[in-house]
Amino acid sequence: LSGCDSGFGQATARHLDIMGFRVFASVLDLQSPGAQELRRSCSPRLTLLQMDLTKTEDIQRVLQHIQAHTNSTGLWGLVNNAGFNDTIADAELSPLGKFRTCMEVNFFGSLELTKGLLPLLRSASGRIITVSSPAGDMPFPCLAAYGASKAALSLVMDTFRSELQPWGIKVSLILPGYYKTGTTCDPAFWNLQKQQLLASLPQELLQAYGEEYVEEINQQFIQFMKVAVEDLSAVVNSITDGLLAANPAVRYYPGQGLGIMYFIHRYLPYFVRDLFLKGFFINPKLPRALRQEH
Repeated sequence: LSGCDSGFGQATARHLDIMGFRVFASVLDLQSPGAQELRRSCSPRLTLLQMDLTKTEDIQRVLQHIQAHTNSTGLWGLVNNAGFNDTIADAELSPLGKFRTCMEVNFFGSLELTKGLLPLLRSASGRIITVSSPAGDMPFPCLAAYGASKAALSLVMDTFRSELQPWGIKVSLILPGYYKTGTTCDPAFWNLQKQQLLASLPQELLQAYGEEYVEEINQQFIQFMKVAVEDLSAVVNSITDGLLAANPAVRYYPGQGLGIMYFIHRYLPYFVRDLFLKGFFINPKLPRALRQEH
């Protein structure tokens, strides 16, 4: 189970431990408050492992540990939960490096971990559960770097689902709504990201869009995050169902408002979809250069 420092990962690790499972929980930092909380509240069955998904040596070390401890039994389930995003900005304003980092963590890291554990999962005819995002299905404004990585992740997991069927492995995607997890709801964190973005922008782009444009996006995002749900149980229950149900769903949609969002996405014209996503999420003012022309 990856990404257990906070949020869905931490809550799921605790839940599965209480149910009596042997849980291998990876965290970015073994001394983080989340890791210490898991040590305090979980049984000795739970193993905490340090893993940065951007580092092959970390992933290999975790793979070796899990192989050594599950060789005779195989591994019943893998939960790809770790995810990363630190950029809320138009694709043009998002540095290329931000796209790469999202891909490294959300796509390549999860892919490498999944491929490494497949021999153990095949021997148990087990389960793969992956936390993706509706942002990987729809073009949310200002989420291109994160959304593109989640789109790639969803697609590769869908491919695994059909390819691994003969082995008896069941693969599920979790597409949660808006929940309070980790730094996602910390205004100080996003203000710092905004400052760093503004400092890194080429002069020409800063002129064209304007500082107040970036400020406005940031403010709208922080406002939006105030309505994020604190109770993570719907997501934890979806992950648990994916692991334990005789016939788990291919996709789970825990969270409010996703039904209407996917209905609009699938059945209504593009301009309606774009208007809806702007109205629902972020609807920036006009960039400075366009306002001057008006």
